This record gives sequence, C-alpha cells and structure tokens, in this order.
Amino acid sequence: MAFAPTTGEPPGVLLLRTGWRPNASACGKFFPFSRRSRAVRCLTSRVRQSRRGVLGRDWVRALEVLKVPMRVVAAVAGAMLSLISCVLAVAATSDDPFLWLEDVRGQRALKWVRAQNELTLRSLRSDDGYGEALAAASAIVGAKDRIPYGSLAAGWVHNFWQDERHPRGVWRRTRLSDYRDREPAWEALIDLDALAASQGRDWTWRGAECLPPTFTRCLIRLSRNGDEAIIVREFDIATKSFVRNGFDIGVGRTDVSWVDANTVVVATNWGKGAPRAVKLWNRGEAIGDAKAIYEGKPGDLAVRPVVYSDAKGTAEIFIIRSLAGSDSEVLYVDANSRVTRIDVPRHLDFKGLHSRQVLFQTARDWKVGGATMARGALVGFSLDEYIGNGGIVPAVKVLFTPEPRIAIADVTLGRDAVYLSLLDNVKGRTNEVTYDGQQWFWRRMTLPDTGSVEVVSASPVDAEVLIKFECFVTPDRLYIASKGKVPKIIKSLPDRFDAGAVEVAQYEAVSADGTRIPYFFVRRGARGNTPTLLYAYGGFQVSTTPWYWSTAGKLWLEKGGAYAVANVRGGGEFGPGWHEAATRERRQRNFDDLAAVAKDMIARGFTSPRRLGVIGSSQGGLLATGAFVQNPDLFNAVSAQLPLTDMLRYKRLSTDDANLIAEYGNPDDPRQRAIITRWSPYQNVRVGVTYPRAFFLTATRDERVHPGHARKMAAKLDAFGQPTLYFETPDTAGTRAEQLALTFTYFRQQLMD
Repeated sequence: MAFAPTTGEPPGVLLLRTGWRPNASACGKFFPFSRRSRAVRCLTSRVRQSRRGVLGRDWVRALEVLKVPMRVVAAVAGAMLSLISCVLAVAATSDDPFLWLEDVRGQRALKWVRAQNELTLRSLRSDDGYGEALAAASAIVGAKDRIPYGSLAAGWVHNFWQDERHPRGVWRRTRLSDYRDREPAWEALIDLDALAASQGRDWTWRGAECLPPTFTRCLIRLSRNGDEAIIVREFDIATKSFVRNGFDIGVGRTDVSWVDANTVVVATNWGKGAPRAVKLWNRGEAIGDAKAIYEGKPGDLAVRPVVYSDAKGTAEIFIIRSLAGSDSEVLYVDANSRVTRIDVPRHLDFKGLHSRQVLFQTARDWKVGGATMARGALVGFSLDEYIGNGGIVPAVKVLFTPEPRIAIADVTLGRDAVYLSLLDNVKGRTNEVTYDGQQWFWRRMTLPDTGSVEVVSASPVDAEVLIKFECFVTPDRLYIASKGKVPKIIKSLPDRFDAGAVEVAQYEAVSADGTRIPYFFVRRGARGNTPTLLYAYGGFQVSTTPWYWSTAGKLWLEKGGAYAVANVRGGGEFGPGWHEAATRERRQRNFDDLAAVAKDMIARGFTSPRRLGVIGSSQGGLLATGAFVQNPDLFNAVSAQLPLTDMLRYKRLSTDDANLIAEYGNPDDPRQRAIITRWSPYQNVRVGVTYPRAFFLTATRDERVHPGHARKMAAKLDAFGQPTLYFETPDTAGTRAEQLALTFTYFRQQLMD
C-alpha cells in the first residue's frame, strides 16, 4: 500500500409553489421516515386533509366522487414524493455560493485554482526545510531499484514498467528462471510511448489478458487521455504486433475474456451506460453479429463475464450480475451457451472455480443443508453436482470459518491450490488450501507475521506463486513458492530510511458505542507529546494493513515525528460485518472511531491536540475532513487529499453512483439525506468555530473524485475567515515528489516547533 495523493443546514423550501410544507404534527419530521410506504401513507393523508395540498382539495374530492381506489391515490402520492425529493435535492444546494467551483475547466474556477496554488507554493516552498524534503522525496519516488512485479504466464513473467525513458510505459516479459536474477533479460512487447507517438494518441495502459495455456495471444486494454473508458485490441506476442482483423473493441466500458483461440465472451456498454448484454464473439464475424447469451435488467448496476481456465486451457464461463448494494447473482454458461443461475443467496460473493468447486464468501450467515455458514466464511460445492442435480445445491464444504479478529483479506486461485490471505488482528498470513476430491486441506505458509502478505500472481498453468511481504519497518520482499514448499525470497527493496530505532506497537481505543478500535503506533525513539500523524481509510471494505511508508519514514520519523494507522469501521479488517457497521445510516461511526483513536493517543500521553494531525486520501480524505470539522479541538493539522466533502451532491459529481450509494446512502432520499446532512463535512462547517489550518490537495482530472469537493471546502473555510492551503494538480499523478514535499513541510510547520 502506498501513500497516495493524493454553513448550516439546508434551507427550508416552499414545495411545488402550492404553499404546502411538510407538517411535523401530521407527518412526523418528514425527513426521518423509516419506510417509503409510511411516507406514502402520510402524503396520502395530507392530500386528503390539506386545503392546499399537493393535489388540491378539489382534486381529492373529485377522486373520491369517482371512487378512485386509495391505492391509486397512494401511487400518485408516491410519485409526488419522488418529485418532492428531487426538488429538495436541488433546493438544498441552490443557495451554495461556491457551485461555480464545480465547473472543472471553467475559466473562473481555474483562475481561482491558480491563485490558490500560488499562495500555497509561496507559503511552503519558502520554508527552510522544503528543499531538503523535495530532494529526499525525489530520491524515493525516482528510485530505479524498484521490484518489477509481474504476472505468471506459463514459465514467463509479464511486467508493465515505467521510468524516465518510458514515461507512458513498456509491457515486457522475461523467463521465470531469469526473473529470479538481479537484472533479468527483458523482452519488450509493447512500447506505449512509441505507440502513442506513431498513432498520435495519448495512450494509458489498462492491462492485458492472455490466453492460457500458452499466453501468447493477448487482449490489450488501453484508454485515451487517462479516461475510464477503454479500447481492446488483440495482440500476438510471437510477432509482437496487433492482430490484423483480430478482436477489436472500440471505446466503452468493457469486460472481455478469452474462451478459446477463436472465441471471446464480451460485455460492453456499446457507447453508453453500464454493460448489461453478454455476447459470445467468434473470430471473423462482426461484433454486431456476436451471439447474445444473456441480457441483464435495466436496474442492474452491471453485468460482466468471467472465465476460469484449467491447466489445459479448458474454459468455464460465468456471468456476474451486480445488483444494489453489494448483492449479486452468479450464472453459469455451459458448452451449449445455456445460462443457468447458481441458486444461492445474493449476498454470497463469488470467488471463482477451483477443482470443479464453485467458491463463495458469505456476507451474512447462510443456512444450508442443516448447517449455518458463518458470515465471512469461504465455502464451496461441486459445480458438476449442482448441474446434475437440476439446480439443487449439493453438500457445501467449508474452506475457512472466521473468528472475531481473523478474516479473509483475499482469495487467489493457483494451479494446485487456493491461496487464502487472512488478516489476524490486522496482520497478514497466507494459507495454501488444497482439495483431494473429498475435502479441503490447510497448510499455513512460512512467512513473516508482522506485516502485510499479498499474493501477487498465480496462474492456472504455473506451479509457482509470487507473494509479497512488507511491514512498517521492512520494505517489500518478493517470495516465490509452490505447493508444499517453503517460500523463498527472490527480490527485495533496500531500506529508504533508518528504521534501526523505530518501534511499532498495536493498541485499542474505545469508540462512542463501546466498540474496540485497533490502531498501530509507529515512532522512532520519541516519547511523550510527539508530533503525530493519524492515518485511516475506513471504507468500501478496504483493509488498511501495515505497509512500508518510505516517505513518512524519511520525511517524518527521521525528523522526530510519529504516526498512527487506525483500523476504523467501514474497512474490511475483520470481515463484512466490520464494513457494514459504518455504512449508510451508520456512517457516523466512521468519524467516531477515528476521534476515539485520537483521544486514546492523547490520553496515553503519546501526543496532544497541538501536536496531532490527520491525513487521508479519497474516502480517507472524507474521513479526515469530517474528523476535523466534528472535532476541531482534537487536531492542529489536516491533509485531505482527493477528498469527498459535499455528500449531498456527490451523485452529481461522480460517475460511480451505485457503489457510493451503497456506502454512504442516497442523498436524494429524504430520510437518508437528513442523516447524511448531519455528518457531511461541507454542510457542517460553522461560523465562529476555529478550525486548524487545513491543506486540501486534489487533481483537476481524476477518474473518481471530482475536484469540486476540495475546491468548495477550501473556499467555504476561507469565506468563514479560516486559513487554508490548497493545491491542485492537472491529473492524479501530478508531480509526485512535489506533493510529498509540500505535505510533509505543511505538517512540520503545523506540528513541530
């Protein structure tokens, strides 16, 4: 894991120009309706009672005279409720004086950005320590002794590499036997800089999928100008060229996988919306003539194919239908293109096919076959028996059962085993799980247990597996292993800072509802009232595990500072339940947990509010911003990088509505909007409150986070007389070393004497 840059309540409104307002005495407080049906009943009552109701008294009387059924009146009221919700959504932000900053490339907005950048650079670059920080950051960011992580491909390792000579990157390969060497002999396959120059296109690499068992025909994914939409083209490794009249898919949101040398299965949005149609496309036919095998429904978030191949290259096709929240359906496509739904609860997360067993992780308890599979368990059953039984789930076998502080981090399928990465109280370990045709067997792999363990690559053809280890004081170590063998280190990074006196300890804080929140505290000989950075992410079931934070080590620990990493709810450190505990209407717990960690460190004497800063990126930027808005007395610095801040408008500032709604709630729903309003940082900045000088860092062109969030938050604080720093780069990467130097210079100014 890397360090990545990265006014009050909504006004009341007059509804529909009818003079009707939500009536607390008749309908409760309007926003907090627990169910839509209750809101519909309330509105129906108001329609009947109000002299100037939404439909009007005369309309209601006419409906009653005509004996229109109340269910119809209720339906009309429900439609009006939806309309009212939309009106509220617009009206609640119509008085926002900083909406113009949402215009990403508007001249007025960019003029403001340039002025803010100039002020920030003047303030931080003039610091006596900035030059040293920039030099140190540049040395780390520009280091050439990086590990070339890659994917296993039938005795080869494929790697995508960027450096000064190849800023866009080069896709290359080397034999696995050479990969173990310090300086492998790389064979260039695609030089993206040369390709971009020859075609006059600003290509960005998005990955490659090669056909097993030989891995010599590949589907290359590229995007233009860093956009999210991609093109897909077929590439022949033997000739190092794109295949003439090969598989070629234009710009869109596309999922495509090999079935065999002459067939792919593809889902794309065909120019708009999310992919919902899945087709089998044979070589030589126009993509428009490809055979449709499945069509999703209009409400589906996405429909995508996935293919699992064995060592001989025999492929099995599945289709994943993504639904609201984290629910999904899994369908199996047989050799005759018949599609069969795997009839299991929608909360089961499909992990793949291994040893002819379909594997799922449970998001809730699952009662099946007279047994209960615990939430967070990894289970499987025979695909062949399921099809042979006519869709009846056969005996379900357990590969892993979670414990209160032990959860699945990842599941990787290799040729000879399933590699199960676990978190044991937030520290990683990896288990090799094999199937003998009757039951699953475990073997814990011999790896360090003080940090993070990640399976980098496994394939259905190669016996080997590549595994990475790192921790707060140890840089990356790359191991190679195979079934039953002890992993061996084949590559490692040099130390980037002096970790000789660094101490790492794990503590627990008690949150507002009594839940114990673990956190790591990292310091280098410092004792008492230490300048401390508090980092957290806490969202989307992403676990924050120990990592080698090289820049913090060099630019902060070596200067006498300390840092803490909090494992707040919303992440995945302890399984699906830990994530769900801080989603939607429970989001406030995310901020409560971080505040609890801050207070615990202060109570233990590690630091003080004068010496404590908070840092986060993306969802972590939202968490950091909300933390200092809710608890301005706890912190003296905040670095919010690529943050979300205006959570009443995030749907209008994002292309990823579905995932964000599942995480944060829907601001267009009156009840959920009221809850979001209570914790959304932008809505909770108050006049007369003294906040620490915050540093917002964002990007003009970022695929996920709109710069309007950071822009508006900084502008609002400035308007309230609160000093801020703001820096916006043209794109997400920007000048990496400069961002790091600016960030740590800011923290030193705020927290160190």
